Parts: sequence; structure tokens; C-alpha cells
Amino acid sequence: MNPHRRSPFVTTAALLVFFFLYAPILVLMTYSFNASRTNITFDGVITSFGPLQMDGSLVVQSPCGPFHWFCELSKNREVMDATSNTLTIAVISTLVSTLIGTMAALALQRYNFGLKPFSQLSLYIPIVIPEIVMGIGILTLFSQLFSILNTGFGLTGGDRFSMGMGTVIVSHIAFSVPFVTLVVQARLQGFDKSFEEAAMDLGANELVTFWRVTFPMILPGVLSGALLAFTLSLDDFVITFFTNGPGSTTLPIYVYGLLRRIITPQVNALSTVWVLTVVVAVFLLQRLQKREV
Repeated sequence: MNPHRRSPFVTTAALLVFFFLYAPILVLMTYSFNASRTNITFDGVITSFGPLQMDGSLVVQSPCGPFHWFCELSKNREVMDATSNTLTIAVISTLVSTLIGTMAALALQRYNFGLKPFSQLSLYIPIVIPEIVMGIGILTLFSQLFSILNTGFGLTGGDRFSMGMGTVIVSHIAFSVPFVTLVVQARLQGFDKSFEEAAMDLGANELVTFWRVTFPMILPGVLSGALLAFTLSLDDFVITFFTNGPGSTTLPIYVYGLLRRIITPQVNALSTVWVLTVVVAVFLLQRLQKREV
């Protein structure tokens, strides 16, 4: 029996898995070139160039040709603001949660203390509980805290503490830290401490040893945790829905608002750009990880 021969069943199962995973994404991207103004039916790809004309539900001609909905998307100020908010929140929350998660993983891996079992167990709570429960809990916390602060300091009008970008960022950090910590901990499981001991024997202090020896060795785990935190922040809807305020609308919240009205292929164009952005980010991260390894 040839050990390298692939089972037809395994091949078929793998193809079906990939089909169910990626077929909806391909359909979504195809509809971003739809000639119809609605997503109910697919009326073909826009191929004509020229002044934009509407004939019933069809886009007959567009100055941008098949990329008409992408051009419309670039002119949408609300989309640009939502994109800016989403990226700002994702970048800040990723940087902070990666820093906190890495330090927590190092502490849990290297030191023994009385609350270590509880600390280890508490990391799984934000992961296993439903997002809506966590969202309601964070909303209640901020509401009560802001009420106490506003009353205690006598704040009124625009000076009052309220929901906004800050609350969304703090919330994203809260649910991202456990993911980063667990990923970095997994990397530390096979870490050989003899490298650190050798560096200290050669005269390096703890700080130099960490930056020159420890950090480069755990960097793939740190990058993986950061990517996970970044993607979780980009895609989050439930917790953001409960903690956002005026001026802090993110893309998931904006798309949800569009779905309550007439759905145009502009939503598909936005989703296509978002998918391609994530694919490029993952590809660059993988290249960076291979280079570090």
C-alpha cells in the first residue's frame, strides 16, 4: 500500500470544507460587481464606461466601469469615518492587549504565586461566555462608573463622561488580552531557559537578555497573538454595539445599519475591500514569522 496515496474520501471532504468556507465569500465578492442597484438578483457585471444612467434597476453605464460600486464607496464619507474608527480602535487595542498579554504569559509561565490557578482560570472566562453577556456587563460597568464620576465631580453637558471611542478601545482590550496570553503561553511551553542562562553568564542583565534572547524567540507567538487580537477587534460587533457612542461607529456597526435599509452592492464592495485587506495582512505576517523563525 502506497503511504503517500491520498484517500478519495479525505480529498472529497477537504474540498467540501473549503467550498463551504469560501463559496459565500466568493459570491459576496462577485456581487460587488453587480449591475443591479439591489442585491436581490445578479444582473451581470457592469462593463460599460460613460455617464452613469439608470434603466429600471440596472446600471447601464458607469464612469468606473465594473468598479462602479467601489467608486461610490470611496465617495461615501460615512464609510471613510467608520473605517478610520475601526482601524484606530483595532491598532490601539492590539498594541495594548499584546503588551499586557505577553507580560501576563511570561508571569504565569515563570512564577508561582497564590492566585496563579485563579489567574489561569480567569483567562478562559471572557473566551467561553457569550459575547452578549460580556457586552451587557461592560455596558453596565461603564454606565454605573460614569454616573458616579459625573455626579461626584458635578459634570454637566459636554464635560460628562459618556460612551465613545475610549470605551470601545477599553472593551476590545479586555476581550483580546486572554487570547494573546494563551497564544504566547503556548509558545513559551517549549522555551529553553538555558539560552537565557547562557546570556546572563556572559554578562547580560535581565533587560538585555529579554530583548536580545527571550523576545526574538517568542516573537512568532507574540505576532500570532497580535494578529488574533487585531482580527477580533476588526470583526467585533456585539461588544462594540453595547459600548460605542456618538462618533465611534465602526464598520460592523455601519454595515448593520445599512442592512436595515435597502442593501446595495456598495456593501459587497466594502466587504470585498475588507477581505482583501485582511488577506494581505495575514500574508505579510506569515512572511514576517518565517523570517523570524
